[in-house]
Amino acid sequence: MEKWFVAMKKADFNGIAEKYQISPIIARLMRNRDVIGDEAIDFYLNGTVEDLYDGLLMKDMDRAVDILKEKIEEGKKIRVIGDYDIDGVNATYILQQGLAGLGADVDTDIPDRIKDGYGLNQMLIDRALEDDVDTIITCDNGIAAMNEIAYGKENGMTIVVTDHHEVPYLEENGEKKYLLPPADAVVDPHRADCEYPFKGLCGAAVAYKLVEVLYRVSGKSEQEVEHLQESLMENVAIATIGDVMDLVGENRVFVKKGLEFLKTTKNEGLHALMQCTGVDTANLNTYHVGFVIGPCINAGGRLDTAKRALELLNASNRREAVTLAADLKELNDSRKEMTEEGVEEAVRQIESSSWKDDQVLVVYLPECHESIAGIIAGRIKERYYRPTFVLTRGESGVKGSGRSIEAYDMFAEMSRCRELFTKFGGHKLAAGLSLEEEKVEVFRKRINELADLTEEDLQMKVSIDMRLPFPYINEELIHELKILEPFGKGNGKPLFAESKLRVIQPRIFGKNRNVLKCRLEDQQGNQMEAVYFGEVEDCLQQMEKKQIMSFTYYPTVNEYMGKRTIQLTIVNYQ
Repeated sequence: MEKWFVAMKKADFNGIAEKYQISPIIARLMRNRDVIGDEAIDFYLNGTVEDLYDGLLMKDMDRAVDILKEKIEEGKKIRVIGDYDIDGVNATYILQQGLAGLGADVDTDIPDRIKDGYGLNQMLIDRALEDDVDTIITCDNGIAAMNEIAYGKENGMTIVVTDHHEVPYLEENGEKKYLLPPADAVVDPHRADCEYPFKGLCGAAVAYKLVEVLYRVSGKSEQEVEHLQESLMENVAIATIGDVMDLVGENRVFVKKGLEFLKTTKNEGLHALMQCTGVDTANLNTYHVGFVIGPCINAGGRLDTAKRALELLNASNRREAVTLAADLKELNDSRKEMTEEGVEEAVRQIESSSWKDDQVLVVYLPECHESIAGIIAGRIKERYYRPTFVLTRGESGVKGSGRSIEAYDMFAEMSRCRELFTKFGGHKLAAGLSLEEEKVEVFRKRINELADLTEEDLQMKVSIDMRLPFPYINEELIHELKILEPFGKGNGKPLFAESKLRVIQPRIFGKNRNVLKCRLEDQQGNQMEAVYFGEVEDCLQQMEKKQIMSFTYYPTVNEYMGKRTIQLTIVNYQ
């Protein structure tokens, strides 16, 4: 059962509306997203690329730039080592393009998800040594590669780290002792001694900041810097959305601007990928990146090699781009199929087992491809609203991924039974682990013994922005809601609600029977068209049984055969 509550945050909505020439509804929605005070409101509504912070404010940025500038001048061989996900691939591309644009002798390497695992490892460094690489620059990884970087340094390498992950630490007498890797420069806004004002950047954004500073320091003209923005900001946007960063502060500017550039991209690979997945570029938004383009880029690293996605970004002609895009789409289609099978098997296991009522679900799917365990865990978590671990059989032992709910700090809870794992890591809402097969049952039992979630913790909370009676809903308001875009984590799509609505003529249609349509009527007799895309059969049953219901929704304009109608997209119902 869901628990609905209306955000009741206070502010002078009429005053804000008047000052910024917006409606009081928009003022209230911004306040609900914690946009408070003139500076923040102005930046939220009008922030541009010019308002972004100077990358030199990041600790060690000056050092990293000096090192790279010198290495480029000396013609030394530089290797970018990224990661196999959407952020890592785009960060790798940004550094490679940026350095090449300054005349560097640069190449790339990305670890293999299954053979190498995440981040820098000794094998990657040995490979670089064999290839006479002088300098390694990491992106989206490196902050935790203490021993690997020490090994590279012992072998005479210069190493620059750019990352956005938390800095590992040890706790001594209640004090955190941070463990920075022994690199020549460590650029990461999460360093305790880094005074960069915005901490929420993804790996690609940190890489972009470095390239931009490098261009300015190398005496490139303003025009060349602008060209850099045009060609690489779309990659920052894709990575920010794909790595599910909060769309606040600088990230909103990066995504807003990056999506604009992406609509008319000069990148052959991205253009081909949008065409082959049928993305409507004129109306491109965060949804297309998060759920259509992004998963294709990620599919390479999941089922094959992330180098495929990097090749796509680097494609030099249309023919090559079209072939690579089709390959990635095909990989993603099979990833989707495998995910559906995995979810079905997980549900079957849960429903037919004694641990159906466990507070923490631990599902073992030995045959499942380890790279999709996290996606399946996310889907199961959503279905049962419980912290969920999905384990698979790896090359040595069992590997798994976990996804959590708001009330359960997954990494902290795992730390309480760390002796069970051969390896583990993560944060509050997601984690990864390895353990021996015979410990799977022990882990299930132990992690549940440690859990002390209340009934309320296990209730899905639906935060509603405001009650919005039907007479307020018009095209003008729907158009004005666009001011709040781009939507995503940290800047969610507004959610409105109304109660005591009569449901008229609910019916399911669509070639996959996955859309429900109906009309909703309020107590004054005002009617609205509505559509629902969730579990349509369940919804239809409720509607036929109840007839008077409460709904949360988002208003949109539906255009069909040149006719425009206002339509509510139903999100939740009670």
